[in-house]
Amino acid sequence: MSVEPDHTDDREGHRRRLRARFAEAGDSGIPDYELIELLLFRSIPRRDVKTIAKRLLAKFGTFAEVLAAPPQRLQEVEGIGDSVALDLKIVEAAARRLARGAVAKRPVLSSWSSVLDYCRTAMAFSDREQFRLLFLDKRNALIADEVQQSGTVDHTPVYPREVVKRALELSATALILVHNHPSGDPTPSSADIAMTKQIIEVAKPLGISVHDHIIVGRDGHASLKGLRLI
Repeated sequence: MSVEPDHTDDREGHRRRLRARFAEAGDSGIPDYELIELLLFRSIPRRDVKTIAKRLLAKFGTFAEVLAAPPQRLQEVEGIGDSVALDLKIVEAAARRLARGAVAKRPVLSSWSSVLDYCRTAMAFSDREQFRLLFLDKRNALIADEVQQSGTVDHTPVYPREVVKRALELSATALILVHNHPSGDPTPSSADIAMTKQIIEVAKPLGISVHDHIIVGRDGHASLKGLRLI
């Protein structure tokens, strides 16, 4: 009768070594799959998770895209159940909260790179279009950050008067419009440009400025102001 080898010691040794590397150097030099392993260690305590981490990357592409994937799609990967998918979504929420903290209560226009980082963290890897509004006060500090509309894979309905109405409710004096292109290409469409100009036309007589419209995608971002489209 043969006896299956017990790989528990090897597995625990690998976990100890990887944790020690992270403790010493942080994420410097740690590839995406090992960072995912570190997350899975607590969610899946008694299994080899390297294969699962690599399956996640093979399916979704990058660490960020793994975290941004909907729970039901995460569970399509062998080894990922309800509780593990939830743990990954908690990490995504923490990352988004951290990025938002970098732009809260400070002049947004003087920390533009933080704004772009936050927008990408919040939306770049979503599989549905979202239209987000950053409401600013007279010092250009962030008052509120709201998703006004969610749509399909390639369309989100936007109503300029509703945008401006909400700005008035919050006593905002400026707006930054943000939406994502799930295709990955952030190039503005003619509809994006026309919608932005409509919002500017409705907002301007009420003393509300539109500083920019940022489009984010997996391949980067585009600024309508930077492209001189508004």
